[in-house]
Amino acid sequence: MPLASHVTLLRGAGLRPAGDYFAAAADGAGGPAEIVAVAVDHGGRLAADASLDAVLPARAAEVIAAYRLTGKAGEIAETMALLGPAAVRVVFLGVGDRSARSLRRAGAELGRRVADGKTAAATVVADESDEQVQAFAEGILLGSYEYSLKSGASDPAAAAGQVRLLVAGPRDRSDALSRARAIADAVALARDLANTPSAAKSPQWLADQAVSATAEHGIGAHIWTGAELSAGGFGGILAVGSGSARPPALIELTYTPADADSHVVLVGKGITFDSGGLSLKREGAMRFMKMDMAGGAAVIAVMSALSRLGVTKRVTGLISAAENMPSGSAYRPGDVITQYGGRTVEVLNTDAEGRLVLADALAYADAVLKPDQMVDIATLTGAARTALGSSHAALYSTSDALAKSLLAAGDASGDRLWRMPLAQQYLTMLDSPVADLSQVSRAGGHAGSIFAALFLREFAGQRAWAHLDIAGTGRVTSSDGDLTYGATGFGTRLLLRWLSAG
Repeated sequence: MPLASHVTLLRGAGLRPAGDYFAAAADGAGGPAEIVAVAVDHGGRLAADASLDAVLPARAAEVIAAYRLTGKAGEIAETMALLGPAAVRVVFLGVGDRSARSLRRAGAELGRRVADGKTAAATVVADESDEQVQAFAEGILLGSYEYSLKSGASDPAAAAGQVRLLVAGPRDRSDALSRARAIADAVALARDLANTPSAAKSPQWLADQAVSATAEHGIGAHIWTGAELSAGGFGGILAVGSGSARPPALIELTYTPADADSHVVLVGKGITFDSGGLSLKREGAMRFMKMDMAGGAAVIAVMSALSRLGVTKRVTGLISAAENMPSGSAYRPGDVITQYGGRTVEVLNTDAEGRLVLADALAYADAVLKPDQMVDIATLTGAARTALGSSHAALYSTSDALAKSLLAAGDASGDRLWRMPLAQQYLTMLDSPVADLSQVSRAGGHAGSIFAALFLREFAGQRAWAHLDIAGTGRVTSSDGDLTYGATGFGTRLLLRWLSAG
C-alpha cells in the first residue's frame, strides 16, 4: 500500500525569529500548515528561538513544564498557536540525542499525525546533517504506514499527509530526501508483501509481485517452477512445497550495473504460509505464518531499490518460495531428500522447512553464481526470538569482515543485529545414520538457532557467508517508533545500507 505521507523541503535564510519563520512556512506550497512541529532536546530544552513565545498561549518553557516533557525521542505534546489569522496545532516533539535512531523515532510520531491527510511544517532538522535529515524523513514516511483491508478504507495515496521540512541555508538536501523516499518505499513494499493474507499469497503470486516491483528498475528475472526445479535438482524446495496444491518456485532476480566491482547474492526464505506440514503447528503459532516469507520480501524490496540508490555492486536475489501444507502428498518425518548439489538430508521435523529451501538456494549460488559474498535472511527459528526478543536479529557469519560490516550497517540503519556463535562442537549433533546430514539436532534441546545456522553453513561452500535469523524482528504486535503493527520489513534498510557502503 502507498505510504500515507509525503515529505518536501522548504528552504529559508535562517530561523530567526522563529515565529515569523513559521508564519512564512504556513503559507508555503500546498496551503497553510495545520501542524507546526518544534524539537525538544534531551533535558526538555526547546530547540527554537524564544520569539515563538509570541504566538503561543503560554511561553514555550511553561508548555514544556506543564507537560513534563523530557525531550525523550518520540515524546510528544500539543498546544495551539495563532500564526497570522489562522489557529494551528503546535507539536512539541522530543528528539533525544538527535542521533539517526532518535530522529527516526521522532519522525514516526509526526508521520502518524499527518497520515489522514493533514499538513505539517517542521524545523526539527533545520540545521542538521544530511544523514539526520534522511533519518527524520524516513521516520515520517514509515510512521505513516498502515496495512488495512477494512471495507470503506480510504486510499492511502489519496489521503496522504504532507510534511514540509524547513531547512536553513543554501545547501541542497534533496538527495537526502530522495534516499529517504527510496528506502521507505522499499520497506513499505516488504511490509505489504508480508502483510498480505496467504489466501492470495501463493509462490506464483510472490513471483509475480517480485517481477512487477523490480522490472522498471532494470532488474532481470527468472522464475524456476515445476519441471525446471526438478531437472535442476532443487529437492529441498520441491519437498517443502509437495503438500500444497500451489506449487513452489525459485525466484531469481539480477541487478548488473556497469563496471560492477563485486558480486553479492542475497537469499530469502519465501514460505508463503507455514502450517508446519505434517508436524502441524498449534493454532497460536500458526496465526502469523502469512509472514513466514518476510526474508524473501526483504530481498525483493532490496532489489527494487538498488538502482534508485546507485548501488555499484552486482546483486543477485534468490527467493525460495513454497507453501508448507499437510496433505497426502506432503513430505514426512523420516524422509531423505536430496538438496541441490547432491547432499542428502534426513527430515526429522517438517516444521523446520525454512532451512531446506534456503539450502537449495545457497548451494546453487555457491556452485553456479560463484559470488564474492552471500547473505541469507529468514524468519527461521523461534529460538532466535527467545534469545534476542524483537530488538535485534541474530547474525551468524563465516567472515569477521562481513559480520563487522553488517553490524555497522545495522546500527546505522536501525535494523540492529547481534552476532551469535557458530559453535563447531555442536555440528556432530546434525549427524544422521542414513543421510549426509540431519535437518535438526537429533539430541533435541536448546540452541535451535545455532543448529539451523550450522546446517545452512554446510551449503555455503567456502565463501564469505552470513545468515540473518529475523524470527524475532520480522513482525510486531503493536506500533512503536517507525515500526507499525504487523510486518516490519526488517532487513531491507540494513541490506540497502550495507550494499550502498561501497
